[in-house]
Amino acid sequence: MWKKLSILLAIGLVVFMASDVWACPTCKEGISGNDPLSQARASGYFYSILFMMAMPFVLVASFGGAAYYSIRRAQERQEAESRIADHNKAVRDSLPQL
Repeated sequence: MWKKLSILLAIGLVVFMASDVWACPTCKEGISGNDPLSQARASGYFYSILFMMAMPFVLVASFGGAAYYSIRRAQERQEAESRIADHNKAVRDSLPQL
């Protein structure tokens, strides 16, 4: 009973206080102005936030791609060495023994 009541109270607080939680104070001040400088500042904040949000994905993708290509090259090199060894064995087996 108390658990449900506390969850409902928390949801109610979030819903009623949502209008106060628009942005950090610096962003809120930057967006509130109508002059070009304020709009440029707000645009800068927007792009910096996008950059910060994208950076972890870019790093993971870069390291993942490097690991993938490194493993793929190693497998191709191993297959090539195996084909060469098989070819050399076939050539040795086809030669007459003395």
